[in-house]
Amino acid sequence: MTEKRWKIAGEYMESCNCDYLCPCIFTNPQAGATFDQCTSLQIYRIERGTFDDVELDGLAFALIIRSGKVMSDGNWIFAGVVDAAGNDAQREALTRIVSGEAGGPPGRLRKTLVGDFRGVEARPITFSVDGAKRATTIPGVLEFAIEGVLSRANNGEPIYLDNVAHVAGRKLALARSKETHIHSFGLDLDVAGKGNNGHYAPFAWAG
Repeated sequence: MTEKRWKIAGEYMESCNCDYLCPCIFTNPQAGATFDQCTSLQIYRIERGTFDDVELDGLAFALIIRSGKVMSDGNWIFAGVVDAAGNDAQREALTRIVSGEAGGPPGRLRKTLVGDFRGVEARPITFSVDGAKRATTIPGVLEFAIEGVLSRANNGEPIYLDNVAHVAGRKLALARSKETHIHSFGLDLDVAGKGNNGHYAPFAWAG
């Protein structure tokens, strides 16, 4: 068996402009988004990762997606951001992963759903966790803050969706967004105080 060239694992968080709960996630995604388009901002923090002999531990990246009314129709706008904290080799490796050039989940997105690829930039990325709260900032690009929807079972755990077809993984925590902003790659969006849709989850990819 051929060994995978790259492997990364860690935690992801996401906010999109759809109302909670985004209809895309539980319709595979065949239903129309809440509005005329869906803008999905996804941040991934790598806890363990390598690309060949390049270590990627502790770095982060973003996937930025805008689809039409029905996500499965494709023709997405797609862009990425890699962590400026990495050295040249790390940024190059992350760029190959995020752009889809190195295969894996981003490669499948590029091949099947993307119509307008707007490139990958290197910027500082913050990723913060406080209990069920998650927040991120990429200066000059995007920022958002989400909070998990806790179960009434009073176990401190969020409600989950399982066995979903999502690029991050099969099991996602449900969350609501406090604010969501993007002004980059030709995309502009500002949503605050609406409780729009969010998710977070562990992820593990390879290519």
